[in-house]
Amino acid sequence: MRLALTIDVSVACPGWKEVCPGVEGLVRHAGERALQWGIIASGLEWREPVELGITLADALEEQRLNRDYRGEDKPTNVLAFPAWKTETSVPLGAPILLGDVVLGFEVLLREAAEHRKPLADHLMHLTVHGVLHLLGFDHATPIEAEAMESLEKAILAEMGVLDPYRDTMSLSEPVAVQK
Repeated sequence: MRLALTIDVSVACPGWKEVCPGVEGLVRHAGERALQWGIIASGLEWREPVELGITLADALEEQRLNRDYRGEDKPTNVLAFPAWKTETSVPLGAPILLGDVVLGFEVLLREAAEHRKPLADHLMHLTVHGVLHLLGFDHATPIEAEAMESLEKAILAEMGVLDPYRDTMSLSEPVAVQK
C-alpha cells in the first residue's frame, strides 16, 4: 500500500534538537510506519492523502494540554488529538485529516533514563503509540492493550527498536545475593 502522507513536525521545544539531532526525521519516519501498519491492521482502504501533525513540546505545554483537554493537571509523555473518526466521511479526493500527536520533552527524557532506554527509541515508541491512537487503537481493556502493544512491537521491530514493554530491570547488572 502506498499512501500520500503528509506529516507536519513542529519542534516547539529547542531541547529536542539539542539532545536528539535529526529529531524531525526520526518522528516523521516513526509516524509513517505507524500509519502504514495501523491502516492495514484496521482494515481501512484509504486511497486519499493522509495528513497529521506531530508537535515536540515541553512539559509546560504538555501539562497545559493535558489539563485543558483531559482534566489532568500534570505533564505527560504523549497526547493524541484525533480529528478523524471511523464514521467520518471524507469527500472524494479530499485529504483525511487524522489529528495531532504532542510529545513532552522532559517527561520522555526522564522516562528514557529511568528505563535505561535510548531517548530516540523511546521517542519512536511514543510517536507510534500516539499515531495508533489517532487511528482508533486504544488500551482501555486488556484485549485492546494486547492488540495495540503487539502492533507497536511489530512496527518498532521493523525500525530496529527493542520491545518497549520488555522487563527493563533485566538490563541492569545482576545483584549479588546475600547468604
